[in-house]
Amino acid sequence: MGVLMSRRQTVERVQKVSLAVSAFKDGLREQPSTRRRAEAGTARQGTLEQEVQEGEEEVLAGPSQPEESSASKAAWERLRDGRGVEPEEFDRANRFTPPAFIRPKRELHDDEPPDINLEQREQIVNDEMCEICEVWTAESLFPCRICHRVYHDGCLRRMGYLQKDSAVEVTETAHTETGWSCYYCDNLNLLLTEEEMYSLMETLRNCKIIPESCLTLDDFLHYKHQVHKQQFERTMPEAQEEQAALQFNALDPDKKGHIEWQDFLSHESIQLLQKIRPQNALLRLLTPKERERARAAFLALDQDNDGFIGEGECRQARHTWFRKHQKEMLSCNVSISHVGPISEGSPASSRNGKSPQKILPATKQEETRSIDWPGFLRENVAYILAARPNSAALHLQPLA
Repeated sequence: MGVLMSRRQTVERVQKVSLAVSAFKDGLREQPSTRRRAEAGTARQGTLEQEVQEGEEEVLAGPSQPEESSASKAAWERLRDGRGVEPEEFDRANRFTPPAFIRPKRELHDDEPPDINLEQREQIVNDEMCEICEVWTAESLFPCRICHRVYHDGCLRRMGYLQKDSAVEVTETAHTETGWSCYYCDNLNLLLTEEEMYSLMETLRNCKIIPESCLTLDDFLHYKHQVHKQQFERTMPEAQEEQAALQFNALDPDKKGHIEWQDFLSHESIQLLQKIRPQNALLRLLTPKERERARAAFLALDQDNDGFIGEGECRQARHTWFRKHQKEMLSCNVSISHVGPISEGSPASSRNGKSPQKILPATKQEETRSIDWPGFLRENVAYILAARPNSAALHLQPLA
């Protein structure tokens, strides 16, 4: 119990410091108007007309900027801190303190090509203790299919990350070939640095996107048109609008007519990463489990073992294995060190028989172009990252 209290106290201390820093920054922004009022009250100078004029300026200054409600401000704060959507109905009496997410920072060597050897297999080892309570209870731990962390379902519930409707799904998929992503890996927005996050927030504000809201097709296309016009100062071509509509359909696999906020945020986060960071920097985001699965997929496609595959095969991997894996896959007994889902093109997954989109045959030009292992990783790294969330949505639609 001492370990548990120590961990909780540490997290609470970090959160208090984070809140204090945020309050200090907010105070700095409000400081000029406060200083004017203090100086006016101390000096007792100026006429009644000046005081009335100052009061009118303050009143007018408020409505000039759209006044956000407390709920909207809280949503923007959760977006900034990467906490995601807060559960509406949650028993907070016995709740664990949520973690204080720390966004990554860019390093000097991030843009250099990483050394990911095809022949050198990586040993996958998961943690032995629950990430939340730091207690070991063996087979009752749920492993993440992306990272090394493991969790108790009870701890996830008390953290607010496992609701009633998702508890059964986690229990059924965590120990299967499909796998389950923890709340760190499920949120692609946590891959953004503070600077990248503020850039995305500014874009969302300028386009009048309300955080934690669902977007219809018209909302999504309007947003894409505004972003394109701000970036290129011209209207978006019709071909790109069609691609945006296809992406909307990929983000709405259940055909609800709208896309969830978390799916929209994940899509925009991976799009921003592609625009800002070079491919070498994206490759450094891959975990050992992801690298090992990509290695297995490439070796399965390299039938003649010459270290090269055709462009058509590379495109096939992008359309199949890097897509969402079907939840109907049969359960299997796997240890918590299992590396995760396997290729849909492999014999073990071919019996599933379901593919979100028909794969187009490779052209002669694609068949003649050869791709080596580093090229395979560079061309598919964005799709590997986009496949992290547990959502059935495709956060990055592969081109036909």
